[in-house]
Amino acid sequence: MSEPSGQELYERIPTKVFEDASLAVCEVAKEIAEAIRARQAEGKSFVLGLATGSTPVPLYRELVRMHREEGLSFANVTSFNLDEYFGIESRHPESYHRFMREQLFDHIDMPEAQINIPQGAVAREEVFEACQAYEEKIEACGGIDVQILGIGRTGHIGFNEPGSGPHSRTRLVTLDRLTRLDAARDFQGEHNVPRYAVTMGVGTIMDARKVYLLAWGRSKAEVIKAAVEDAPVESLPASFLQAHSNAYFILDTASASELTRNKYPWLVGFPEWTPELARESVTHLSLKLGKPLLKLVDKDYQENGLSELVTEQGPAYGLNIRVFNEVQHTITGWPGGKPDADDTYRPERALPARKRVLVLSPEPQDDVLAMAATLSRLVAHGHEVTVAYLTSGSLGVPDEEANWAADLMLEAGDSAIASDVLRELEEKGAFSEDSPRLRTFKSYLRRNEARASLEMCGLSKSCIRFLDLPFYEKGRYRRFEVGEEDVAAMSRLIDEIKPHQIFVTGEAADPSSVQAKSFSVFENAIRSFSSEPWYKDCYVWLYRSDGREWDIHQVEMAVPCSPDEVKAKAQAIYQHRSQRSQLPSMNADQSEAWEQAVERNRGTAVLYDKLGLAEYEAIECFVRWSTVKGASK
Repeated sequence: MSEPSGQELYERIPTKVFEDASLAVCEVAKEIAEAIRARQAEGKSFVLGLATGSTPVPLYRELVRMHREEGLSFANVTSFNLDEYFGIESRHPESYHRFMREQLFDHIDMPEAQINIPQGAVAREEVFEACQAYEEKIEACGGIDVQILGIGRTGHIGFNEPGSGPHSRTRLVTLDRLTRLDAARDFQGEHNVPRYAVTMGVGTIMDARKVYLLAWGRSKAEVIKAAVEDAPVESLPASFLQAHSNAYFILDTASASELTRNKYPWLVGFPEWTPELARESVTHLSLKLGKPLLKLVDKDYQENGLSELVTEQGPAYGLNIRVFNEVQHTITGWPGGKPDADDTYRPERALPARKRVLVLSPEPQDDVLAMAATLSRLVAHGHEVTVAYLTSGSLGVPDEEANWAADLMLEAGDSAIASDVLRELEEKGAFSEDSPRLRTFKSYLRRNEARASLEMCGLSKSCIRFLDLPFYEKGRYRRFEVGEEDVAAMSRLIDEIKPHQIFVTGEAADPSSVQAKSFSVFENAIRSFSSEPWYKDCYVWLYRSDGREWDIHQVEMAVPCSPDEVKAKAQAIYQHRSQRSQLPSMNADQSEAWEQAVERNRGTAVLYDKLGLAEYEAIECFVRWSTVKGASK
């Protein structure tokens, strides 16, 4: 790994940022392979510490590829996994024993006797001895040479939740509620997620000779920033890696987006003052000082590390006015463009007056979480809106919801499918997965919720499409693989509509998530239309449904919401009954999804108000995709 540069002065641990996860894992896999081969040449074994979850999956796929195509042998490798849920058998669909076999061990030549994973099915009174034996076996093998880690939203490594000390060893732990919420969809409901786990301790991890912590996606950005730049604390176990002499954080651009070198580059170096960076720094200064944009003075810039900017592009008042106008021009009540109006400074074109609009929602509810009010505006302004749900969302439906719906059908006298569903739910064992019939039934629930939700936005049933992309219907959370069938289905839809506007999400999501997979399907499909006449007049707008809004300086279209539209948005989200307990909360108070979405939009309006612009009830935000990709509009 390269030495830290001058732009990494705020960072307390070596951190390397790659454009995407695939590039990152190629470098890590290469270094692991070189280390394994070096030991093989010496006739010695290599001890590899492994992690589970979605983060290391791309790394394991690259190692499998190297085994198959480059002859990388794992015959001399002994592995130790970080953790396992307590109270479940190794054959459970969500056990880490099964996960590791599906993702790695079944595809390489590592001998069975050299695979070690904590046991989750031992009796409670035997846990201490089992943990001690695990520690002793690691020591007997000479210690771990390379340890792979992910990081949870609570800052945990392994299952070392906040409060875990730097000297902790392998033990039984109680899982944080946020950790369990994050796993709720894997287990088809939070109540099915184990409350305990067996995990290597922080001290065990720190004993490894080399550590790679991997992180992908915007959802990890805040915790990565804290772990890398703030002082080590027990409330954030990953921060203890700062004391390791040979640990590295390996990130993609999304997970590194909150690092000071990326978010505030003027604090760590002498950047090129592009118009975009100037807008970012001035809006940041305004919000930091609590002064509207037009009230900033030269002294404010000089005392906050922005002397070079105000010298180069000042005086302050002229710079303030320019940025104020740029931010003001993002605001529009006409997300489809305003007919018969000068659109020079508007985010959308006036013509054509009636646009074909395609909204792509990875799962039912993603659309209304981010843009319910904008959907209502587009319909009210006469645009031809099509909302396409790319997946059925059936994997996110708890059994209890299916049971409730089947009971209702039975009560109404429709027993054809209801009786079969109730029977299957009653007979499902601890290790059973939903049958195709049950998944189909659950998809019916999501469809009806989606229709009811869009009705609150003024859309009729004829405006709704359900693509049921194969990658989702044939897969499971964290195990999705996009194929040609998915891209072909997306291409057919786009070609049929030939939209003037596309709204899509998932560009900065965890690579294994439904949102990221759906975006990759869209990205692959849209490329084939690059030479089409209609595509040259198509604007692609990115929205975010993960609870983390665009930063103010990034926003290119801000759609104000009236109080009535905010209420209607909450009602639209509320229609997704099956998801009310399924979406992980982004807030400490565990507020509901509709409350989070509305408060996020209100929070954006507050920021615009603080900058000195008009005061609105709430604002929904969008960014042009071409801008994010670095291309010109």
